[in-house]
Amino acid sequence: MQRKLYSDLLNWKKSSHRRPLILFGARQVGKTWLLQNFGSQEYSKTAFISFDRDEAACVLMQTERSAEKLLRGISALTGVDVTAHDTLVILDEVQDCPEALTRLKVFAEDTPDVHIVACGSLLGIAMHEGVSFPVGKVDELTLYPMDFSEFVMASGRDKLYEILANRDWNLLNALSREFVDLLRLYYYVGGMPAAVKSYFENRGLNTVREIQNQILADYERDFSKHASSRVVPRIRMVWQNIVPQLAKENKKFVFGALRKGSRASDYEEAIQWLIDAGIVYRANRVASVKMPLKFYEEREAFKLFIFDVGLLGAMANVPAGQILVADNIFKEYKGAFTEVYVCSQLMSSGVPVFYHSVEKSRIELDFVIQLADNVYPVEVKAEENVRAKSMKVFIDSHQELTGIRLSMRGYERQPWVENIPLYAFADYLSSRK
Repeated sequence: MQRKLYSDLLNWKKSSHRRPLILFGARQVGKTWLLQNFGSQEYSKTAFISFDRDEAACVLMQTERSAEKLLRGISALTGVDVTAHDTLVILDEVQDCPEALTRLKVFAEDTPDVHIVACGSLLGIAMHEGVSFPVGKVDELTLYPMDFSEFVMASGRDKLYEILANRDWNLLNALSREFVDLLRLYYYVGGMPAAVKSYFENRGLNTVREIQNQILADYERDFSKHASSRVVPRIRMVWQNIVPQLAKENKKFVFGALRKGSRASDYEEAIQWLIDAGIVYRANRVASVKMPLKFYEEREAFKLFIFDVGLLGAMANVPAGQILVADNIFKEYKGAFTEVYVCSQLMSSGVPVFYHSVEKSRIELDFVIQLADNVYPVEVKAEENVRAKSMKVFIDSHQELTGIRLSMRGYERQPWVENIPLYAFADYLSSRK
């Protein structure tokens, strides 16, 4: 399977200012596979260490401070002679040996010509206390679940992917039925690589759901493994309430829905834990739709989104037929699937996510984003019906702005809004960054 982040890894390798790299990402988004594939394709040798399986490697990181001795130990443990420029050193599952993160500073200062990547689950990397993070001494990248265009690549439909990548709107409109069918499939399978690989190799929908449920079970087990016992019950409560809160018309997260009388302060740590883990995305409200959006951020009002639309279906136990055959997925659930899909495409494109609403008013913009040149109100429509009353009223009073409307309708440009097909959104974002 091809991943877009591969090109970022190539740029890192070629950079004259390269430092040790940390590849962030939630559990099971494909970090290890991507790095091993990158090593086999771009280097003569790969020295791979996984700290969850090699206790001696962790002891090495805990006891040695010299870059020379550390590299000698890595060579001894892997059987690979680590040499500058032609060897990729992969330090995997660093959450099981957080001292490995601190050693990256030593490598950056003493052996800058050795190419080193550390990766692991954010469920561990972000949570260790007393570990010195090598600020200013590392490069960082984040891997997300596969976006829709990566999913199309994985399907083997190379011509369709080329049309998406080239944003050929005439062909996209003409082939909309094929893209909508693939988008339905993406809503069910999602972007977790194990689920994607399983489907395109075996076409087994039940197997995909079993994989998704196993991933969810692994996450819940990791709550107890990496979080303090004090906060674990609250993490579970937030995690289990995200889906029902997404099903509401007003998707603003309501603490009172967790437990009667709950306050924000009771759950802030639990919410931040899930965000740091990379499995929940947060969209804060902005008071004004102006650049820069961060200036107008209101952290007390926000929406929470599951990070993968396929896992949303598994958590909600939505049958395959509701997504792949019936029209319910686009009519019911009050747009929850479509908004989770849009949010995940934004995050994987590196675009921060906000929304805007006005108290005591019916105006609510599903998302507000800032691209290179301006800010854009974004309205999300699950079907071809594109009546966008909130958007139109808002743009009429903010005529300096142009809206983006996402729907199943084909591409269309109007003076006040640009309609982008939902299935073309990820590649549209790539062209605007």
